[in-house]
Amino acid sequence: MAQVKVYYDQRGNTLTVWLGDPQDEAVAEETGDEVILMKDKNGNVIGFEKLNYILPASARLNVAFETVTA
Repeated sequence: MAQVKVYYDQRGNTLTVWLGDPQDEAVAEETGDEVILMKDKNGNVIGFEKLNYILPASARLNVAFETVTA
């Protein structure tokens, strides 16, 4: 079963999403717009991080997923 891990760091103002195993990270590449892609040794994106992400104090972080089949 695939897992997606989502972390919000309120102190650091970052939102990090892992689509794969964080231990497989070999390269982190900044793409602009304050987004960093984390890649494995084969260059596959296994996560991303949004810098300066501020969740309003009155808001809740809700995550929803939808599976699409061809």
